[in-house]
Amino acid sequence: MRNPAYFFLLWEKIKNHNMPNQNSSLKSNIITYGIILGSISVVFQLMLFLLDMHYKNDSTAGIVALLITSGVLVYSFIVFKKNNEGYMTLSEALKIGLGVSLISAIIGIIYTQLLVNVLDPDTMQKSLELSIDNMRAQNPEIPQEALETARSIQEKMSSPLIFSAVQIIFSLFFGFIISLIGGLIVKKSRPE
Repeated sequence: MRNPAYFFLLWEKIKNHNMPNQNSSLKSNIITYGIILGSISVVFQLMLFLLDMHYKNDSTAGIVALLITSGVLVYSFIVFKKNNEGYMTLSEALKIGLGVSLISAIIGIIYTQLLVNVLDPDTMQKSLELSIDNMRAQNPEIPQEALETARSIQEKMSSPLIFSAVQIIFSLFFGFIISLIGGLIVKKSRPE
């Protein structure tokens, strides 16, 4: 007579073989690619810092960051789909995209705090001065009180708590849009 533990282990093996543990796979995919996206984003931000472009809000840098995010998210969908017998639902794509974006945003917030508190404490001031100078250049007749109002609004928005909240909101927003589009392209439902 066989040991009862043998039958239990055999049952677990059969159960896991017929139905892969998608929650575990989903969670590990989110964590892995969230850390990868966060790390790549930090390296990109460090590159901008070394080029003294970290406070300039350059549109080209924004496009590159969006392409990096899109690439990592779509790749995470492809890997998840491959690990799940070629199937992935739109719901799973959205969960992966939002989870990866959230982890990446948290890593980005940690880097931003390091940047503004250690690497370059004048970052926010430089960014503020640059945006005021751009406003003057685009509209030379702008009244001084309008510039002061804009300056006070930007100073309030650059507090660590508000800046972190905005960073998370933007990351989740773009993560949702990319996940929706990528998920619609990559999805393949299991046959019923």
